[in-house]
Amino acid sequence: MKLQVTKNIQFSRLIKAEDRLREFNFRKMGGINEGIFSVDVADDRGNRILFKMQKEENNWKILETGLPLWVTGSTTLLHEKIEEVMNANSFEESSIGTND
Repeated sequence: MKLQVTKNIQFSRLIKAEDRLREFNFRKMGGINEGIFSVDVADDRGNRILFKMQKEENNWKILETGLPLWVTGSTTLLHEKIEEVMNANSFEESSIGTND
């Protein structure tokens, strides 16, 4: 019997957007939504802005429209942060060995 374990990936990063440090929270979706990150960040009034990012042509792109310009203008930085964590996790998984 083979047991498949899916690692839950979630992390927060401080990113400068619109001349302010903002905390972006990332959560990798599973199941049907595999390969999509849910991202949220607070605006100046404390309201949460929620959106999803998906990898297309080796770049993480925002799926929603109508977001503030400071969010869409941070797409490259968001892509870099997701790639940093995904590369670190793939290294951890590849370095885990079993004694069969």
